[in-house]
Amino acid sequence: MTTAPPMTTDPNLPDPDGFYGALVAAHEGLTEAQSAELNARLVFLLANQVGDQQVLLECVAAARRPYHPAA
Repeated sequence: MTTAPPMTTDPNLPDPDGFYGALVAAHEGLTEAQSAELNARLVFLLANQVGDQQVLLECVAAARRPYHPAA
């Protein structure tokens, strides 16, 4: 049995600003409920791409923690 690599927190997107722009644009014109549904579908699609239960659970736990940017 192989062990999955730990959750990655280092930047890993070639164009994070472009992705953020596409994400914001995807929400344009949606109601709050439609926006929440889009987010839920996106989470499940991305989780399926990750495909590792332990990594996903680490991500959920990390997302629940308060954000404290580096000083």
